[in-house]
Amino acid sequence: MLRRRPGVQKVRTAITRREFGKFGIALALGSILPRAARARLFEPYAVTPGDFAAYFDHDYFEKIRNFDKPHRSDVFLPREKLLLLDRVVRHLERVEAMAGHGNFQILCLDEALELGRDYGSVGAFERDALEFLEEIFYADATRYGFLGEKLLTRITDRIPVDQVVKVRGSGNYLYRGLPLETFERLRRDVGDRIRLTSGVRGVMKQFLLFLRKARDHGGNLSLASRSLAPPGYSFHGISDFDVGEAGLGEGNFTERFTATEVFRKLRDLDYFDLRYPRDNLLGVRFEPWHIRVDWRAV
Repeated sequence: MLRRRPGVQKVRTAITRREFGKFGIALALGSILPRAARARLFEPYAVTPGDFAAYFDHDYFEKIRNFDKPHRSDVFLPREKLLLLDRVVRHLERVEAMAGHGNFQILCLDEALELGRDYGSVGAFERDALEFLEEIFYADATRYGFLGEKLLTRITDRIPVDQVVKVRGSGNYLYRGLPLETFERLRRDVGDRIRLTSGVRGVMKQFLLFLRKARDHGGNLSLASRSLAPPGYSFHGISDFDVGEAGLGEGNFTERFTATEVFRKLRDLDYFDLRYPRDNLLGVRFEPWHIRVDWRAV
């Protein structure tokens, strides 16, 4: 049975020096947003699924059904930060290349900084890059339209290596206990064609996925958050994992997965549960591949 990881909590009771950065990004974003979007960005609130309609536009479901299209109320990075965004993404890609795909999944910030200092091909993180990562991490993701809870609350949170196991042939890790047991049960019930396509993801991996998506769409943080949880908000950090069908490749992360034999078998299992079902109230697209594991039980 797993223990709760340090830093996994539902309520933060104090604002630290590092968390102060989230106010800076709000100010920067406010300078380029339409008036209505600025009002929504600066208004303090805590959104729950029951009252999300009070804070978001009538086109909420249009946004998550058309997740890769920009919408008028989306939150963007200011133009002057787009070059910095690209530089940070490229730096994280160099860290991943040096660490290796599997190791990067569970790499923490301190380890990434050490790689940067030790290897000239990676390079040390510059001060503005670190400040940018802090701004992104400590920003309130509800401002983008992402309504999930924050699970890893410190940018320095680590994945405990003694609590994870690498799944042979996948390049991915799973937490011991319920997550690993759930995947093994799925493999027995579904058959050999099921694949683990993404397992444990630490803060650095989530940074790379989220920021690369935002970069590829002109700094659109809202659009990125409809497909990828902002760093700290991903359940991959504490319990969940993704599955797919052998041979489908990137199609496993599209609705094409729902037409596979693997998905049809999954759907018939009474314990099969999705984290982001169709038209969910968390601001996230339909993800038929994302297996929900109850983190309270792990």
